Amino acid sequence: MIKNQSDTANILRERSKLNKRLAYEGLLVGIVSGAVCIVYRLVLSNAESIYFTIRDFVAHNVSCWPLWIIGLIVLGLIISIFLKWEPMIGGSGIPQLEAEVQGRIDECWWRVLLAKFCAGALALVGGLSLGREGPSIQLGGMIGKALAKKGKRVKTEERYLMTAGAAAGLSAAFNAPLAGIMFALEEVHKNFSTSALVSVMIASITADFLSRNIFGLSPTLAFSIKETFPLKNYIWVIILGIVAGVLGAFYNKVTMGTIKLYKKTPFLKKHQRVIIPLVLSGILGFYCPLVMGGGHKLVEYLNEPNLVLSTLVLLFILKLLISCVSFGSGAAGGIFFPLLILGSLIGASVGKIAIMCGVPSEYFMNFIIMAMAAYFSAIVRAPITGIVLIAEMSGTLKMLLPISLVSFVSYYVANLLHSEPIYESLLTNLLNNQPYHSMDEYADSKELIGYTVGFGSNACDHYIKDLQLPRRSLIVSVIRGGEEIIPKGDTKLISGDRIIVLVDAFHLDETKLMLESVFTS
Repeated sequence: MIKNQSDTANILRERSKLNKRLAYEGLLVGIVSGAVCIVYRLVLSNAESIYFTIRDFVAHNVSCWPLWIIGLIVLGLIISIFLKWEPMIGGSGIPQLEAEVQGRIDECWWRVLLAKFCAGALALVGGLSLGREGPSIQLGGMIGKALAKKGKRVKTEERYLMTAGAAAGLSAAFNAPLAGIMFALEEVHKNFSTSALVSVMIASITADFLSRNIFGLSPTLAFSIKETFPLKNYIWVIILGIVAGVLGAFYNKVTMGTIKLYKKTPFLKKHQRVIIPLVLSGILGFYCPLVMGGGHKLVEYLNEPNLVLSTLVLLFILKLLISCVSFGSGAAGGIFFPLLILGSLIGASVGKIAIMCGVPSEYFMNFIIMAMAAYFSAIVRAPITGIVLIAEMSGTLKMLLPISLVSFVSYYVANLLHSEPIYESLLTNLLNNQPYHSMDEYADSKELIGYTVGFGSNACDHYIKDLQLPRRSLIVSVIRGGEEIIPKGDTKLISGDRIIVLVDAFHLDETKLMLESVFTS
């Protein structure tokens, strides 16, 4: 932690070495985070297989069904022990990491790593409809924090490494390094700074390299695109975007509503709510196993011929139900893959209708791929990440134009419906339920944060002396065209300038908001 005037001088001197250090630190974060998340991915795959093996046995031995329900309740009690021991492992872990990067909470990295890993695996043994991607992002972030702590790095550098770990986690989970980079910068760090980009890119690519050595080079999604979607049928892209936008807003509303509903269960403590979806998985899994787990069974099902529209709609309803009940309980697991599966069911349903209206059947898979990106965009409100993610997961760029169009249509529709991005809602919910976080340790601390002067912003084409900067902040560097300029009062800022600002860590959140209003368009 940097303190006092001498430490302020130290942080300014260290800044010149930061990018070089972040390069090899990003490599280290990528190796360690990638390895941990690969093991987590393997464990979760086996955990899901265990659930379906037990489910198939019970289906052929119905007399064992009561024992199965009892076993799921016991499993819930075991998971609740981890949730009580470390409450920060609940849910996907992405809001927790965002709050940590913002300096609003302080997680115990080793407890989160241990508890998240175990509780996440046990949740999949119980068949809950949860994904591995959110937990992988949190695990990667905690690896970054651990390495920063061990290296006694300053808070600014620690946050860079947590962001790099998040990118590595998503990259290893999906074999999608570019999506890992985009998500970490767009959603977690919320800033495309050069320093962050260096460590994030190296960590993400390293983790992907390790992951592909274990899982192979094949795309994560088993959907093959035979033909490029024809321009004359783009009206269906618009229709699909509207449907995905409406249903994405509905998903957010149902998910947050489920979380509120769980708070009204007086017979169970917060960490014990996971028992409810586990019992439901024992019942629903008995009759409709396709909707249980992350959703890999449904991916295989959608590749089958002669799918029936009514069945697809029913599967969507059931998958939505078990996904919201699973996630809303606070179980350790994410929503990434389940929401992509829900998107694929939307695409399959709209695709069936389109085929009935005369669209050639060979474009059926195109609807599935487009809908996954659109649904992700509407829910997470990170369209660029969604476009890149689906392109990487499907292993083709043939669909880039329709995926981009459908994503922005769904994004716009969700905005029109005033649906808040899911991770923003979850972050607000998390912070509202947190006790007061003392900032005494930050009282004399300084941090460096960076901004790019946006075209048309309050700083663009203005002199530094004329800027309405918040108190306790000082512009210490202006980088223009790769060259560093020593800032003075009569230095005129132009669009694209990279600004480094020294701020008090004690007032970091408030100062960041004020600086964003100055430098961003």
